[in-house]
Amino acid sequence: MIISSALSPNTEQDDLKLIKRLIWHLQKIEGAVSELEEAFSGFIGLKYCFAFNSGRTAFLAILQALNVKEGDEVLVQGLTCAVLITPILYLKAKPIFVDIDETLNIDPIDLKNKITSKTKAIVVQHTFGWPAKIVEIKEIAKERNIFLIEDCAHSLGSQYNGSYCGTFGDASFFSFGRDKVISSVFGGMASTNDKSIALGIKQFQQELKQPSFCWTLKHLLNPILINSFILPLYSFWGLGKWVLVFLQKTHILPRPVSEKEKQGKMPKHFIKKMPNELAVLAKHQLVKLERFNKHRKGIAEFYVQELGGSGFIMPFNRPFEKNNPNFMKFPILVNTNLKVILEKARRANILLGDGWRETPIVPFDTNIKKMSYQWGSCPKAEKIADCLINLPTHINISQEGALRIVNFLKNNNGNTGNN
Repeated sequence: MIISSALSPNTEQDDLKLIKRLIWHLQKIEGAVSELEEAFSGFIGLKYCFAFNSGRTAFLAILQALNVKEGDEVLVQGLTCAVLITPILYLKAKPIFVDIDETLNIDPIDLKNKITSKTKAIVVQHTFGWPAKIVEIKEIAKERNIFLIEDCAHSLGSQYNGSYCGTFGDASFFSFGRDKVISSVFGGMASTNDKSIALGIKQFQQELKQPSFCWTLKHLLNPILINSFILPLYSFWGLGKWVLVFLQKTHILPRPVSEKEKQGKMPKHFIKKMPNELAVLAKHQLVKLERFNKHRKGIAEFYVQELGGSGFIMPFNRPFEKNNPNFMKFPILVNTNLKVILEKARRANILLGDGWRETPIVPFDTNIKKMSYQWGSCPKAEKIADCLINLPTHINISQEGALRIVNFLKNNNGNTGNN
């Protein structure tokens, strides 16, 4: 049996049946985007919610609404994804990277040191579902009269002091990507309680076009091919990996991060509205959110219990205090060669490579220079990236599967060497 941390992890049988119906009725569905926006607003408790074809488009909409322009500085954390940086570069603004703290989130102390007169906005990423020190950061933003944006791509359903992540900033955005908290394969949401910001986001949304028929079809096909074809083939000498690579290279299946994005460019085909078909799938998954996150928390507790005393550093094994994380992923730090342990895991049919490794801006083959990142500017993030593995917590990981992962890690921590 294959254990995967990133290949369509939230997909259940009812999702696959729904996707097949959506493909059959492609471009015949109407009104689903508005229904999703209304449902999401009701859940998160924010007045204004706007759906887009991706989280990065939602982020771009917010930046546009805040009038971020050439020369403005936008503060983001190290240990982040290239798709967060490309919208900033698209507007010819400058990303400024802030180091992380012990929870893998933006460090308020380093944040203060990197604010300048050109700082227009701060982006707070609640990494892997653990809430950042949002109240402290909000005070810093308020004192300096800087916009605060919450990146909730990992943190749908996470709470701080009883309030959902995404409700503290001037605006927030969410991702419904293939390995996010809920998944419509691609999709995102921009949210705010500020009427003027909402008007700007709405105007941006209205000016966008719908994705093409082929774009939508490719994304709907992704979970079907992954679950019915590619994952089963991993058991045969890793054949599934090469089939996936072939399908992505031939553009039959889309990549989660495009080659252009890894080079600091935002492809214009990403800047689109959300198609109704993906909105139907996102709304279907939103209903499952409470169950999904309850499962994630149970698996995270199991990892803490089983890996305690085994030599692994677990950044999220700490008192919750006012935090109520969703544990979208469960990070651990290994003291072995990262590539070696991931390869050994793959040979054991455990796919732990989710892309969050080796560099402070993932994927690992991102052109760091094109992202305007200066090596040494975020030493903690750089160090963490060299030894980070994210253990899966999603709905398709059973406790039996988690035990397989635990046993593999206990047998391989400290003895993989550097060969």
